[in-house]
Amino acid sequence: MRDTLPLLRQTRFPALRRAALDTLQMNLGYLCNLACVHCHVAAGPRRTELMSRETMDVALEFMRRQGIHTLDVTGGSPEMNPHFRDLMRAAKAQGVHLMDRCNPTIIEEPGYDWVAPFLAEQQVEVVASLPCYTSDNVDQQRGKGVFDASIAALQKLNDLGYGQPDSTLTLNLVYNPVNPVLPPPQAALKADYRKFLQDQFGIVFNDLFTIANMPIKRYGSMLLSKGEFGPYMDLLKHAHRDENTRSVMCRNLISVDYQGYVYDCDFNQMLGLDLGAASGRVHLRDLLDQDLEDRPIHVADHCFGCTAGQGSSCGGALS
Repeated sequence: MRDTLPLLRQTRFPALRRAALDTLQMNLGYLCNLACVHCHVAAGPRRTELMSRETMDVALEFMRRQGIHTLDVTGGSPEMNPHFRDLMRAAKAQGVHLMDRCNPTIIEEPGYDWVAPFLAEQQVEVVASLPCYTSDNVDQQRGKGVFDASIAALQKLNDLGYGQPDSTLTLNLVYNPVNPVLPPPQAALKADYRKFLQDQFGIVFNDLFTIANMPIKRYGSMLLSKGEFGPYMDLLKHAHRDENTRSVMCRNLISVDYQGYVYDCDFNQMLGLDLGAASGRVHLRDLLDQDLEDRPIHVADHCFGCTAGQGSSCGGALS
């Protein structure tokens, strides 16, 4: 896999500082049942990196001391971490809002039939990746059979009340482009998703988040190998909008890797870019009582992926 970091370090991206911290995003490990070509984590079935229960306990203490409102778990497939349920139950007991960035096909994997009922029981907000509403595009990006498995999983979530009118169980979907282009307008695409999935499969959901592909890790390597890295970076830079910098996700969250080290966002974590203003890696245990507000954020050229066009974040478009 070719490394894009040397091409991203020198940047003219505007300086950023953190606002009030309200979200802890935890990467529970790089193990995944899929190996998607767009994956900025380079996750897959052969990855062995998984967060320990001890590191999770540090995170729970951090959330308690810092008054964190939202725990946002990601991976890999976070449900494949053997301590996933313990973490979610403990955070729920602390009154923290739970979000699971879910690859929905995990619900269809042997041995994981507990996932959907558990998420419903714990009132976890599900953010499920579905990069298109047609089978050809999804299977091209994620592998043969992924679309059908995703549809079956979403139907199971609907059966449990997710996405249904008047239900407290939230189901949001995530779209990312198959090709190196900016996502289309979120509102119009959401209407297309809603109509097609309802008409064809009876699936309902709450919201659709559009997210730009990041030119890092597996996706960045693919762009380099195809000679498309430069044009894609030009696209992101030319579409940059300064107003989007006010709403980027890194201003209100920090990202924790499977070992407990802290980064300004999940993308910086994958690039190994240390927490802004730090002289090296910083562990979460060393930040338990630290005020992170107004601290500088480590930026590089990949940050244009969050500010191009309508903007992009873990919660979809910014404008």
